[in-house]
Amino acid sequence: MPYSGKSKKEKNRMILVRMFRRRVDKGPYLVAGLGNPGKKYQKNRHNIGFQVVDDLAKQVDLTFSALQHGAFIARGSIAGQSIILAKPQKYMNKSGIPVAALVRFYRIPLSRLLVVYDDLDLPLGTIRLKPEGGSGGHNGMNSLVERLGTTDFARLRIGIGRPPGQMDPAKYVLRDFTNEQLTAVGEMTRAAGDAVLTWLEHGIDLAMSQHNGPASREN
Repeated sequence: MPYSGKSKKEKNRMILVRMFRRRVDKGPYLVAGLGNPGKKYQKNRHNIGFQVVDDLAKQVDLTFSALQHGAFIARGSIAGQSIILAKPQKYMNKSGIPVAALVRFYRIPLSRLLVVYDDLDLPLGTIRLKPEGGSGGHNGMNSLVERLGTTDFARLRIGIGRPPGQMDPAKYVLRDFTNEQLTAVGEMTRAAGDAVLTWLEHGIDLAMSQHNGPASREN
């Protein structure tokens, strides 16, 4: 028995990974932006993932009109591909629960999952796509890796820069961008949306080559 000696949770993870690795060419795409739910956190640095998918939804005329499996979702077609945009409505460190539930419900191959989130280690205004990798200590990504049982899915990291001086990074990410940063943030969210569109239409290799780096170079 391949799952003997495993806990129920471990078995579910193994089944999930095997099932969606087999279905590499079927199913819709899922783009999940990470953040914290509620107006209190709406403009925080930690919520840049939400901001990216919100801007993308406006750009392609989609609406977040349903709450499903613990996430607000917008469904439609982008670049000829069926897509679901999602904003998990659990706090960041539990965001893997809604995302994994959507993956299971819609039978989404991990090759068609893209997660968008903030990154302290990238300068403000920089975006970076990767086809796979670790969590980098990000609580939202830790949750996704735990729930999906793998790091084998694409991610789009959005640079928010390091905190000034001796500020606690945990406090820094829960503060809003300054007024002086808003222009760079706008350029960055637009560039991130363009990167998602390229990923959908042409795949991650071309998207990385065209979009990784400072967002301002695309203007």
